[in-house]
Amino acid sequence: MQFLDAINVYFPLLASTTETADSSMVIGAVLLSLVVIYLASKVGGELSNRVGLPPVLGELLGGVVVGISVLHLLVFPEGGTDSSNSLIMTFLQMTAGLTPEATPAVFAAQSEVISVLSELGVIILLFEIGLESNLKDLISVGTQAAIVAVVGVVVPFTAGTLGLMTLFGVSAVPAIFAGAALTATSIGITSKVLSELGKLSSKEGQIILGAAVMDDVLGIIVLAVVASLAKDGAVDVSNVIYLIISASGFLIGSVVLGNIFNKAFVAIADQLKTRGELVIPALIFAFAMAYFASVIQLEAILGAFAAGLVLEETDKRKELQKQVVPIADMLVPIFFVTVGAKTDLGVLNPAIPSNREGLIIAIFLIAVAIIGKVITGFSVFGQPEINRLAIGVGMVPRGEVGLVFAGVGAASGVLSKSLGAAIIMMVITTTFLAPPLLRFVFPESDNLVTDSDKLILENATGTPLNLENPQSVSTVNDSNNHDDNPDSGDNSSKT
Repeated sequence: MQFLDAINVYFPLLASTTETADSSMVIGAVLLSLVVIYLASKVGGELSNRVGLPPVLGELLGGVVVGISVLHLLVFPEGGTDSSNSLIMTFLQMTAGLTPEATPAVFAAQSEVISVLSELGVIILLFEIGLESNLKDLISVGTQAAIVAVVGVVVPFTAGTLGLMTLFGVSAVPAIFAGAALTATSIGITSKVLSELGKLSSKEGQIILGAAVMDDVLGIIVLAVVASLAKDGAVDVSNVIYLIISASGFLIGSVVLGNIFNKAFVAIADQLKTRGELVIPALIFAFAMAYFASVIQLEAILGAFAAGLVLEETDKRKELQKQVVPIADMLVPIFFVTVGAKTDLGVLNPAIPSNREGLIIAIFLIAVAIIGKVITGFSVFGQPEINRLAIGVGMVPRGEVGLVFAGVGAASGVLSKSLGAAIIMMVITTTFLAPPLLRFVFPESDNLVTDSDKLILENATGTPLNLENPQSVSTVNDSNNHDDNPDSGDNSSKT
């Protein structure tokens, strides 16, 4: 007690927090929240995987079920709710003796802890994506893939932003954020379907794969820029230019300097003999890079992504990828379930007249998301026999990257409830539509994973593919789906 009293003397903020929120109740609330989160992520992920969809989509839907939209097990104060809406708080009152007077403080502390864990989850996710993004492959994908990637970013972003501002009167910063969410592409969903159709080694498959990988990098830069704009609350052209230059320069500079750091990192890791000799120095580097990114007004996730790109070039990358997977499996589901839990789909209920505009916005975003990517295939030139429609359809699914945009936007407070829900609906719809559409544009396919398909997917992701289990293709780029085969689990979060 004397020790705690001494702490309270020197840290009055901690003292006031301790007095208003019983620490044992806060811990209990956090533990119950994690039970709910992990159950929702696992049940949702398994069900989604069984119907041939990426498990991360199931985690999102699981979050929707346990969140403000359905069960009210996991709710947050920034959504306009209070402790009386939380079933976890009610359960603590019934079983642990939590008093009604202390409930609001415990609810606020619990929500803050889960939100911080969610932020750590997205940082780890982007670090893992960086570890799996081979720079040499990014450079060698060719002009055609680069054009498809750029068109796939510029067209939906421009159409979405201008459409929201002119048609719906959305202010500039939220419109820019929603437009940026339309730029994402999920390589995991497309690569799985293409491999099943035996088209991964085709010209179309190579262009789609290369363009989707490039979209990873472009999307992270766009996210860093728009998230920084959200902090300022206004659009300043000079600030936008600064952010684009600083984000690009930070990424390029990190990779260039990384060539020097790589050798030092390996040398340090070789000298360490205790547990975590490899993953702990890697996390120190990732968190330090995330901090430096935030210092120069960029998003911390850009720093984590850059750290992953740097360490991907080391000789330790395979071992490091394996060691990061269990950390991601513990933290990343918190991010995706939290995104779903914070999404109030009730604001899109057409039965309520005031919600109809939000539903129309969702339909508009879905249309722009599909059309904006489909037309990318028609930007391919010099290939008269190529299936341009298939290339465009292959770029449609948003997957994990779109959810990252939605989560960052919700956390920043820049998105209204209806606009945030509309973005989530866009991600869900494009992810569901992509597999059947790809099968439709490749009707003559033989549904086999060929050896050349295996080689291309390995080159793009850096992961050996188990051809004995074609379903393992679906785990590439999925942050939360495990396979008993460690080779098929290395790339479990690549978007």
